[in-house]
Amino acid sequence: MPPANNGAQPGTALEFKGVFPAPPTPISEDGSVNEAALRALLEDNIANGVNGFWMAGSTGEGPILTEEQRETVARVSGEVTQGRALAIMHVGAISTASAAKAAKQAKEHGCAAVCCVPPFFFRSSEKSQIEHYKAVADAADGLPFFVYNLPQLTQVETVPALMEKFVAAVPTIIGLKHSAANFADIRAFADMGLKCFSGNGALPLPSLTMGAVGTVDAPPSIAPWHYAELYAAWSAGDMARAQELQDSVGEIVAVVRMFGAPSDVTKAVLSERLGIDCGRSIPPVERLTDEQRDEVLKRARALGLTERHAAVGV
Repeated sequence: MPPANNGAQPGTALEFKGVFPAPPTPISEDGSVNEAALRALLEDNIANGVNGFWMAGSTGEGPILTEEQRETVARVSGEVTQGRALAIMHVGAISTASAAKAAKQAKEHGCAAVCCVPPFFFRSSEKSQIEHYKAVADAADGLPFFVYNLPQLTQVETVPALMEKFVAAVPTIIGLKHSAANFADIRAFADMGLKCFSGNGALPLPSLTMGAVGTVDAPPSIAPWHYAELYAAWSAGDMARAQELQDSVGEIVAVVRMFGAPSDVTKAVLSERLGIDCGRSIPPVERLTDEQRDEVLKRARALGLTERHAAVGV
């Protein structure tokens, strides 16, 4: 049972805890970031009680955005969230120079923190990983730093022993998003005093009971009200309601995971809900066929995911 003061109501306390959707990046036909759609997406989620965002992560297609697209995401995120939510900007890139450039821009545009995957594609050593993170942290000029533990895509798993080395070398590291399969490591990271966000949107309540500070994943972007209410129930010590919401979260996650195309799925659902075209995923990221898109939207409508929620007030 969590303590009654485990957190304020979602969306009211600017702290690195609670519900942090990892939204898609809306893209226009000309390849530019659709700023109007991105602003509408962020406003929708804030109105429904989220605490912040994990921008340009894997669902946000961050590693394949151009540097110009990535800076636009940082600028819009910083502008929209100021004083209302916390934007954690993912700056991971295939080169250290590009990642550091993005970290500098995140600072300039008012993002609350940066996050970064370890070096990927080329095999890296602990030494090169630490040097990479040091360069990114230096460029972020004091912003809090979150490690992005995503071994499924980076081929590098940040286990607790490695995380200790990162923390010792980079003083601004305050936490991580844990998307690795070893669920028990959440407890280990929490015991280290780190703010550990679970990257598994299917398990928000179990993650909290293990010591996670909240959830970062794509499903909260299409159902922010559901995750916000679950976190509020947990924070208030209402385990019965939190468990009820946990029991039904699987249907939301199943929609996002349809056809192995979470970026395209979330863009499709949000396009219909917001009434603004969020575009399609960026090749080579998986895209839905027209038939698959119709099936996704049919299931999303049945769950009320394409309708404006009452909390939005529109």
